[in-house]
Amino acid sequence: MAWKFSSDKPVYLQIADRIVKKVLSGEYSAGEQIPTVRQIALEAAVNPNTVQHAFSELENEGLIISKGTLGRFVTDDTEIVTACRRRMAEQLVREFAKNMEQLSITKEQAVTMIEEVME
Repeated sequence: MAWKFSSDKPVYLQIADRIVKKVLSGEYSAGEQIPTVRQIALEAAVNPNTVQHAFSELENEGLIISKGTLGRFVTDDTEIVTACRRRMAEQLVREFAKNMEQLSITKEQAVTMIEEVME
């Protein structure tokens, strides 16, 4: 089944985000080969060039490594994975804080809500 994409962000970045989440969740482990451009393009129902663009972004970040004809693999560098996790978490927190501010929710109220939800 084709992946669903939103119109507020380029598709290649949404593909990259999905791959990042699979790495951070452990679905793709350190050192593990990830699916090929063609496999992801078929699964997502997008042009292979779009997937290639996403892979290039992830390679630039160091999260995936190309091993030529062997394919692409998740990095073994835990510092890169930790930094990526932190960046993604900070982005989510910024979005959350912005939304809370728009609702006139104070920092203290937001923290209380988070604690209640996470219990």
